[in-house]
Amino acid sequence: MIIDAHTHAWRVWPYATDTVPDPSTRGSIDQLLFDLDRYGIDRAVVLAACVDHNPDNDAYVLEGVARHPDRLIAFPDVDSVWSATYHQPGAAVRLRARCASAPVAGIGHFLDETNDGWLRTAEADAWFEEARAQRLVVSIAANAPWFEDLGHVAARHPDVPLLLHHVGMIRHIDPTAEADVQGLIALATHPNVGVKASGFYAGSEDMAEYPYPTQMALFARVYEAFGPRRMAWGSDHPVAPWEGCSLPQARDVVMRHAPSIDAHDLPLVMGGTMATLLEERRFPAAE
Repeated sequence: MIIDAHTHAWRVWPYATDTVPDPSTRGSIDQLLFDLDRYGIDRAVVLAACVDHNPDNDAYVLEGVARHPDRLIAFPDVDSVWSATYHQPGAAVRLRARCASAPVAGIGHFLDETNDGWLRTAEADAWFEEARAQRLVVSIAANAPWFEDLGHVAARHPDVPLLLHHVGMIRHIDPTAEADVQGLIALATHPNVGVKASGFYAGSEDMAEYPYPTQMALFARVYEAFGPRRMAWGSDHPVAPWEGCSLPQARDVVMRHAPSIDAHDLPLVMGGTMATLLEERRFPAAE
């Protein structure tokens, strides 16, 4: 079974609406399902990023998932950077309320590029403790300035699985890429931290570089550190196609163009790891 660990859906296209000809349907649940069917993806996690034009996106995604529970898994957006409640007091209470409104397996939390120190606060401690109590997978967008503090969180909350977006948001085209890789690899010492094999296009100079060999070389080092049992493939649909990387390209960059992944381990990366996270709220155990 192939499970896409990173998709989105929106009632209205969340970015500049003049960048697509169909802002009312481009990011819809129906479009997502159509593309999953077309390209052989069995299930998908839908991160309900409440970005511009979509303050009620949690409700939209939860309603769509309720109509297709066999195909879609909702990860509501809780207190992300675009929210007025981002890192404001009462985070644990808001998280509890979100979980009370609809049963969910996980949540999404998108951090600012600048580390404000919140992960080391008592508020954050209470938030992650609530995530543990609710048995949630925390899907988290965090770049390198947050890695050391994420290690602190992982150590304090070992029963909360943390799944980092897009190979830790590291891009080979950034001048800090080498230091960023070292910071991400350091997080592999925490058994409750995993990484999404996603967003390869974002680290490349040009979409014509597909299958992004330099970004894939960076990924190989991260994969060696975390292994297939803490790695989950994601397409970043529909954002990736908008940026120039189609869903089948996002799928095949891992299935066909990642020599670091042994054929025996590919089913874990393409769905097995995510399936265990969804069912058991932990990463798969070693054989």
